[in-house]
Amino acid sequence: MKSQARGGGPAVVGDSSAATGEEADTITGRVHRLRRRLGRADLKAVPEARRELRELLRHWGKPGRSEIAELLTSELVTNALVHTDDDAVLTAVVEPDGLRVEVRDFVGRRPEPRGPDSEDDTHGRGLMLVQSLADAWGVRPHGVGKSVWFELGAEAA
Repeated sequence: MKSQARGGGPAVVGDSSAATGEEADTITGRVHRLRRRLGRADLKAVPEARRELRELLRHWGKPGRSEIAELLTSELVTNALVHTDDDAVLTAVVEPDGLRVEVRDFVGRRPEPRGPDSEDDTHGRGLMLVQSLADAWGVRPHGVGKSVWFELGAEAA
């Protein structure tokens, strides 16, 4: 793991109601935020989340950074929807120098990076991708459940 979960994180401006499923793309000053409720086992939410993140990041970072962010976000969203059998909440916060994406679910079981079972197996690579491509990532427990997060700087590493 590149980084252990640390407290705090970027300042977040704006809000939306996760309870109602309301989405928000809030822009205040130089902080941009996306918050989206993901329904249980709703795998069509994966490409929708990528599209919304792409729109949020359209003027952010060096070439290739937003594509990495989309890939890692889709991995975290897919993991939350497939492995928890519960709802999840995606939050992305963009500042001029970096991005933090967090997917919160309501199951306390911690994810563990693992390689695929065979060369033909496409399962099990998600957290390995996050571990290798993110500048930092981690798992933060909540009262009920956890958040899996990653950070990317705007500049290529």
